[in-house]
Amino acid sequence: MNVIRYILFIFCILHFSCKSTYFSKKDVKSSQKLIGLEFSDAAIDTMYPYLIRNRIGYDSLRKRAIPNSVFPSLLFNPHPTGFNIPLGPDTLHVKFPLDILRPDSDHEMAFYSIIELASLIRTNQLTSVELTSIYLDRLKKYNATLKCAITITEELAMVQAKRADDELRRGIDRGMLHGIPYGTKDLMSVAGYKTTWGARPFENQRLEETAAVIQHLEEAGAVLIAKLSSGALARGDIWFGGQTVSPWDTLMGASGSSAGSGSATAAGLVGFSLGTETLGSITSPSNRNGVTGHRPTYGRVSRDGVMSLSWSMDKVGPICRSALDCALVFDVLEDNDPLDRLTEEASFVFDEELDIKQLKIAYIKELVDLDTTVSGDNIRNSLKVLRAQGVEPDSVSLPDDFPYEAFDIILRAESGAFFDELVRSGGVDKMVEQNQRSRANSLRQSRFIPAVEYIQANRFRTMLIESVHNIFMEYDVIITPTFAGRQLLITNLTGHPVIVVPNGFDKENHPTSISFLGNLYEDDLILSFAHYFQKITDHHKSHPPLFKL
Repeated sequence: MNVIRYILFIFCILHFSCKSTYFSKKDVKSSQKLIGLEFSDAAIDTMYPYLIRNRIGYDSLRKRAIPNSVFPSLLFNPHPTGFNIPLGPDTLHVKFPLDILRPDSDHEMAFYSIIELASLIRTNQLTSVELTSIYLDRLKKYNATLKCAITITEELAMVQAKRADDELRRGIDRGMLHGIPYGTKDLMSVAGYKTTWGARPFENQRLEETAAVIQHLEEAGAVLIAKLSSGALARGDIWFGGQTVSPWDTLMGASGSSAGSGSATAAGLVGFSLGTETLGSITSPSNRNGVTGHRPTYGRVSRDGVMSLSWSMDKVGPICRSALDCALVFDVLEDNDPLDRLTEEASFVFDEELDIKQLKIAYIKELVDLDTTVSGDNIRNSLKVLRAQGVEPDSVSLPDDFPYEAFDIILRAESGAFFDELVRSGGVDKMVEQNQRSRANSLRQSRFIPAVEYIQANRFRTMLIESVHNIFMEYDVIITPTFAGRQLLITNLTGHPVIVVPNGFDKENHPTSISFLGNLYEDDLILSFAHYFQKITDHHKSHPPLFKL
């Protein structure tokens, strides 16, 4: 039997190697230049049958479809050696205000925080149906300018709002988000509606499932009013409908890829929103649009029903008007979901009265000192404000002796796998952007990343995780510029959480921000610290003037 199999194998090699769709030894020799290696002619002669065999195997893989929901069996683990996940009960120490008054202007109310809106609803000054109608009207009025919503889910929203009001009348209260309208980045599937991923090839795609995070919010009584724009396949702020712009400057893109979430939240078109981040897609639009964004610890929020860009780097998190709002939303989102095998159970204890003097604080001094712009001045002013409250942060540095130029291949290889069929079918050619920095180009080149280099990059990533953990474990909060050095790349690779909060404006009156980094699974501490910062500052209460009407 083994002899027969061997004969068949040799026959396949001889047969397929003669086909023009396969390759010659000369092709193999030329391709070595792509990977920076050079083998002898004798070695190529020896390898050639195996390379043909590999190609036959590739073709057999491509004959079968893989559902979007399937994760690779090689699962990323961000835990350093000996790491223990903090476990315990979830607790929200938040005072519910009963003295909030409905403003004269509905447009002013559109910028209220979640807890303020919740108070108005509980004190019968406002219904969810009224609030939902206000936000829907604003979406319809401003969406043509901002290009922030792909689909307005009006029918679903009114059903959910009426149910929220009816439940409250019957004494059923699902929590702070009950009756609050929100929008979600259009990477998250919602049954009955298109899920376009912001990309032309998928603009009519319907996935008849509802993402776990959307289900959690529905169970909490929240009202979905829009599927917000994502840069095409989670790249930038340009989607098939145009470029999403910032309400602070409509000549400026909202930044990506959670562009719609950042823009709509800043413009008061939703009560809060959901975004995703792989390499800056919550932090960047939060910074650009002057809102508060929380990128959770990797594995704290389920990605079931969410488009994958990089299985080992993707995170789902809230974009809101304050850190307190982010904490309220995250408390609903965080989950150990069996359908996302990379989620973990961990405690979440948010305390709005946290004594920050109990925390160990540091800042990345060289990144602060390096920035000589107005943004850097705003960071230094933020540190002065904190020092005036008794916060004396230590100085820390992030490791710089890693092959950082290579780490991007992790994201690119994994996205290439998820969108393999799109590339092979030629559908990638239909995407709006086709330049060198486009997602389309990134997906095509992913086919030339060797598997060995992908594995080696992940081995260095393991070393990076250990190195960063040794720094972070000494502190509860690390303060950093949102964009400086390699901290954004590093913390996305290691899975550490961050919250981005507004801290002023630059010379063009564009928002700037400061970021607070935390230890793995200690999202509660950075959220509490950010809430404290926003109690002693008022930058997050600034709203774009053109959209207050």
